[in-house]
Amino acid sequence: MDTLRSPQGCPWDRQQTPESLRPFLLEETYEALDAIDRGDLAGLRGELGDVLFQCVFQSQIAAEAGRFEMADAVRAIHDKLVRRHPHVFTASGRPLSAAARRRRGLDSSDAVVEQWARVKSREQTDAGAPSSILAGVPRSLPALLRAHEIGTRVASVGFDWPQASQVMAKIEEEVGELREALLESPARASEEFGDLLFSIANLARKLGIEPESALRAASDKFTARFDAVERAFLARGENIHDATLDEMEAEWTRVKNRAASPTRSRPGRSRSAPAPRGRRSRR
Repeated sequence: MDTLRSPQGCPWDRQQTPESLRPFLLEETYEALDAIDRGDLAGLRGELGDVLFQCVFQSQIAAEAGRFEMADAVRAIHDKLVRRHPHVFTASGRPLSAAARRRRGLDSSDAVVEQWARVKSREQTDAGAPSSILAGVPRSLPALLRAHEIGTRVASVGFDWPQASQVMAKIEEEVGELREALLESPARASEEFGDLLFSIANLARKLGIEPESALRAASDKFTARFDAVERAFLARGENIHDATLDEMEAEWTRVKNRAASPTRSRPGRSRSAPAPRGRRSRR
């Protein structure tokens, strides 16, 4: 990377800034997620390399500005993992003895999350920053993922519904409020629709479901079925653009029934849709 950014290196690489590289970091991350969703470990190896390249690229630019190097970024995450796992490591980073682990041991992942939140809050206080449970949730996250993360953070301090059934009741309440809002104004309807989505994200968290993955899978299923509907019209020499809603609904039902039949395989059932394609990275 140092060579690529040098005067003897590549003009494209020399022109890049942290801001210009932002879309590539996002794109490579989505491509890595896509490989995970497909269960493609061979593909994941290459995609993680692409993500790492973006980390190296950003660190190289920071090093040229005299801010930090890649080793500093690695050291920062190393130190954070040690600080936030006091049930595993000593303060110096050595693994705890078996006896010490038993004394400090946490009996559930929920307890670990609560401890993580306490340690993070203490770090913020020590740094002179106001302690805030939600301060570290990036606004740039996809909205559904951000809602899920917000729910996870506040649940770590006990601000949560005890049962998933209570979240279901909240969703039903939000649906009722949305019905009322539709009779009032578009602005009110938009607000209530957002509340409904936020409640659904919380239900996903309570059920242990990652909402982005669940929605991708649902989009894949719909895409596969609609493609099958379109192919069915083409096979009859018809154009779906000329079909009525009733005709499309009837074909959709046939496709859905075939997909549900135990003697037939589900058409085109991929686990994840390809990530949206933006500007292509050179790598």
